[in-house]
Amino acid sequence: MLTKYIQKAMEHARYEILSDDGTFYGEIPECPGVYANADTLEKCRNELEEVLEEWILFRIYKNLPIPEIDGLEIKIREEVAA
Repeated sequence: MLTKYIQKAMEHARYEILSDDGTFYGEIPECPGVYANADTLEKCRNELEEVLEEWILFRIYKNLPIPEIDGLEIKIREEVAA
């Protein structure tokens, strides 16, 4: 499920070449704060995916909502102490 979510989120990534230094900037608009900047498009994509993974894990850890993307949701269940 996590892999599918990441793949779908990466399909929503937007990239641009920054005019001031020629580097690549990428972001996933549905995931606030998920962005990357690198010398090549491939490096930017790889960095963006890594940032997305860390963002998801952080939100799970902090029990924060994760946006639905293309019908995929990551729901956090509370564990009940026995």
